[in-house]
Amino acid sequence: MKVMPRKKRELTEDIKNRLLKIDPATIGHWLQFGFMNSRIKAMVNNIKVVGSAFTVKTTSIDSVMVHKAVSLAREGDILVIDRNGDEKYACVGEIIVYAAKKRNLAGIIVDGPITDIQSVRELNFPVYSTGLSPVTTRLVGNTGEINTTIQCGGVTVEPGDTILGDDNGLLVLSKDLNIQEWLLKAEEKEAMEKIMKDKIDQGLPLASITKADQLLRESGITFE
Repeated sequence: MKVMPRKKRELTEDIKNRLLKIDPATIGHWLQFGFMNSRIKAMVNNIKVVGSAFTVKTTSIDSVMVHKAVSLAREGDILVIDRNGDEKYACVGEIIVYAAKKRNLAGIIVDGPITDIQSVRELNFPVYSTGLSPVTTRLVGNTGEINTTIQCGGVTVEPGDTILGDDNGLLVLSKDLNIQEWLLKAEEKEAMEKIMKDKIDQGLPLASITKADQLLRESGITFE
């Protein structure tokens, strides 16, 4: 078992507040990597989450490191749990979610199933997982890691990476990325979409607004 020192958080309140106004799909117009597999889904509806990754790696039946991680993580952190491919045992349920909410964590992401879904929904706390399971983990204390590099949803996650998520899915913004650059592009895109909606309201065809018609003509396709 391994518990590494906490990584310095680089997510400022300004960046966090601006990211909360942006959808992961907007950044997806340019960025093609860092998006978790769509099998990891939001277990609670109408959520938006931004925070720093607090990483956990744990094996099938052992949840000692999950209990320790939720006790170490700080306000604004997102618990990101690598289950090493296990899809049978739920390492997160009502008590873990309750503890995370009380510590003001931003959310929990599990590359595996969770349990106690009704209680989780009643807590209205952002939780993502691959699904549900009635079989839970136990306190064994054999293996696991905290604050190390993990894999979650097909994406490498480093401690302190910025996580952005909504009902559509999750995006990991690596510390190596210039978040300001991608954020500015996304903000410009959001502003452009407002203008596009106004033009649609005025009766203009979408294909004309986006220049799709022009691209079709340049390809030799004619239409009425």
